[in-house]
Amino acid sequence: MFERQLPPFTSLAGSLLIAMPDIGDKRFQGAVIYIAQHTENEGANGLIINKPIPKISCQDILAQLRIKYDDQSFFPPVLNGGPDRKMQGFILHTPDVFYPETAAITNEVHLTATQEILADIAAGKAPQDYLLAVGCCTWSPSQMEEEIMGNIWLTAPANNDILFHAPYEERWEKAVKLLGVNPEVFSARAGKA
Repeated sequence: MFERQLPPFTSLAGSLLIAMPDIGDKRFQGAVIYIAQHTENEGANGLIINKPIPKISCQDILAQLRIKYDDQSFFPPVLNGGPDRKMQGFILHTPDVFYPETAAITNEVHLTATQEILADIAAGKAPQDYLLAVGCCTWSPSQMEEEIMGNIWLTAPANNDILFHAPYEERWEKAVKLLGVNPEVFSARAGKA
């Protein structure tokens, strides 16, 4: 019997993972995930960037952490970053702020998961562009690669427009279009026996 082998390891950190329409897992239906870390020995982790949590606001999180903020400040919606580490917050942001715990994913995107960045955001010293997610997605070594080979995910290069500016409900479609694919092709395919 022929056994599929994984291609040589290539890190997908800084890329987008796009859920196929027939993914079969409601948690990831229509998801676009920004891959924050991907190593051969440790696996991968990332944040879903297109699923706001309707009942939790940034102000709720700041109040829970007893971080003062101006009631007039604008905060983006809190995103459901994924099913793992549900009690941890993550800030994906542009590199105009840096903390000792900040991980530089690419030259354009950093990740910080500390209360210090939240306090700075509340004080009006936010990065130029950022998003706040609670929870993340994790994969064991080679798990994500196997799922990609199993046609569960598409991969695409990330860009800051999709990460920080595109309306959440349009991010899946915009990510698919990065591949030069018309998203309607998937709609036509889905539902046909």
